[in-house]
Amino acid sequence: MPGPTTLTEYDYEPVRGLPGVLPSDEHLLWQGSPQWLSLALNAYRVRALGVYFALMVMARGVYLLSTGVGLPAALSGMTGPAIFSLIALGILLGIAAMSAQRTVYSITSKRVIIRQGVALESTINLPFTVIDSANLQQGSNGTGDIALQLRRGDRVSYVWLWPHVRPWRITHPQPALRSINDVQAVGDLLARAFTQQEQVAGRESPQRTTSTQEATPLMDSPSAGVTA
Repeated sequence: MPGPTTLTEYDYEPVRGLPGVLPSDEHLLWQGSPQWLSLALNAYRVRALGVYFALMVMARGVYLLSTGVGLPAALSGMTGPAIFSLIALGILLGIAAMSAQRTVYSITSKRVIIRQGVALESTINLPFTVIDSANLQQGSNGTGDIALQLRRGDRVSYVWLWPHVRPWRITHPQPALRSINDVQAVGDLLARAFTQQEQVAGRESPQRTTSTQEATPLMDSPSAGVTA
């Protein structure tokens, strides 16, 4: 007899990743999820932690050798810390994989939607009306992030939304589509959707500001905004 099944509100999504059926005048343009290994390396800092653990294990071995024990005893003394380090990294990789699996980014003709969470799932809606500008950062393999700077007065919780935020922007958190494949194409699509919605609404687009070398403008229009 099959065991009990745990259900969540997202098991009955009318459209995957969306909080409900879209209105007739709104269209889904793109959906995607983080690339799990990239998310693990860049958001969960698995690479940096791996280096840290390796240094700690080596330091343990050097210390044991300095006390006069032989090489076999030193290697034996390094085994415990090495196993602990591998288990910790494995757990972190598993969490990153689950996070990527449970996350759905959506871009519609009117908003950006982030459905995220492993233990506590939530959905955040970001209408284009609250987005002031966007920052695109692309890696050498085409995977990257798109961070969204919100207009003054609109805020999200950095802790609640992490890791789907731009790193270290704690006082003014920027929601972000993290570690997505072909990020430049997604950025171009977002730019077109944003521009079209601005034209329909008859609003003035935000002014362009200077970007850093890591940032790639999303908007082709000279009136579009890009922040560092």
